[in-house]
Amino acid sequence: MEITDQTILLALIFGLLGVCVVTKALDAGGLAAATVIGCIIGFMGHWTWLALLIFFLLSASIATRWKYTEKKAMGFAEANEGSRGWRNVLANGGAPAFAVLIHEINGAPGWGALAISSSVAVALSDTLASEIGVMDSRTRSIITLKSVPTGSNGGMSPLGMFGSVMGASMVAVAAIGLMVEHQSAGSLETAAIIATIGWIGCQIDSILGELMENRGLLGKHSVNFLATSFGALAGWAAYVTIF
Repeated sequence: MEITDQTILLALIFGLLGVCVVTKALDAGGLAAATVIGCIIGFMGHWTWLALLIFFLLSASIATRWKYTEKKAMGFAEANEGSRGWRNVLANGGAPAFAVLIHEINGAPGWGALAISSSVAVALSDTLASEIGVMDSRTRSIITLKSVPTGSNGGMSPLGMFGSVMGASMVAVAAIGLMVEHQSAGSLETAAIIATIGWIGCQIDSILGELMENRGLLGKHSVNFLATSFGALAGWAAYVTIF
């Protein structure tokens, strides 16, 4: 029996729901938001794009639960026992979904995969930087470089920087397969572009956190959405410029 793209897509959507239920990565609201975003990206984009989003969800869930008890004791653990809500889902998945809608309406083939990959790279880079970085007390302001309390918005640490590089690189490697049809520049260059955008987007998230979130001008999820939106825009710009 021939396996069609539609069959794979449906399997991924049910797989997404199953993973969320089993791992408790999302609460009920988060699950509903993830279903809508998953359908938009899968049906209007491509199943490989949805697979990348699932890869992010699994990686983020693992990072959230890494040393969860210790992070909870320190006051840095994700609320609701690590289950993320609809605001978090929209903050990290809203930009890729919006990019897919624009890609579909515009009818311009090619740039969607790079834009989505870059946006997801920002999301995982920031998630790993936060979840891993809080275990490092060597935290400094990303703007002034002065020592700040661990877990501060805009704070950076060696361990957190390692997490940001690792998160962006993980998405870059995972995205190479879905970028094959657009790789006029080659796999290594494509991966380097995605990883670089992901890492820069994470730093932008930190800068906005210190300048805007600390002053109550933006909330955490708004900052995340702006950073992932930068990733999508940068991915589009890279495609137009390079490919």
